[in-house]
Amino acid sequence: MIPMLDTYRAVLFDLDGTLLNTLKDIADSVNAVLARSGFPQHPVNAYRYFVGDGMENLARRVLPPDRRDPETVARTRAAIDVEYTQHEADTTRPYPGVPELLSALTRRGVKMAVLSNKPDHSVQSTVTALLGDWRFDVVLGARPSVPIKPDPSGALEIAARLSIPPAQFLYLGDTGTDMKTAVAAGMYPVGALWGFRTADELLAAGAKTLVRYPADLLKLLD
Repeated sequence: MIPMLDTYRAVLFDLDGTLLNTLKDIADSVNAVLARSGFPQHPVNAYRYFVGDGMENLARRVLPPDRRDPETVARTRAAIDVEYTQHEADTTRPYPGVPELLSALTRRGVKMAVLSNKPDHSVQSTVTALLGDWRFDVVLGARPSVPIKPDPSGALEIAARLSIPPAQFLYLGDTGTDMKTAVAAGMYPVGALWGFRTADELLAAGAKTLVRYPADLLKLLD
């Protein structure tokens, strides 16, 4: 279903799997931590389903089932944070078409924001390093005081900061977590098919429109 035209004033983006292809740097960083601890490593594609729900869930998912005790999860999470901070831009780049989309939205005067479940310090540094050619009005990662997605608190905070009603946001993300967040926040959920998850997952979680290429998002604003 295509939404009513001339309704949307802002786009809220997920980061990993939506704006940036971060999969290899995440996989390499986590596998390095696992190897140092003597735990089995995972193929890169497995990380498509490990990521998306915050660092603690990532640490829990990659550990062997019998080693998911709170102490081991916490230690692994901390080690991943350190390792990934050192390697978060080794191979990570914007997806093809993303720079052109961001430039087109900028020319149109559409407000842009980023909301991620990665630690806030990592989100800030990655956006600055790899997406610094564009102005995002708000960039938020995971912070101790705010529940992570799919809780809508972060998305609603962004709407409040921009003084734009949630219903006037397009929310572009690549996972079911993103679509659930958009629905809970009262934003229009758009699923990115170039990311980490499947069309079936996005639709089941509430996506109202799926886009195959970044430029397709502009059709919702034309």
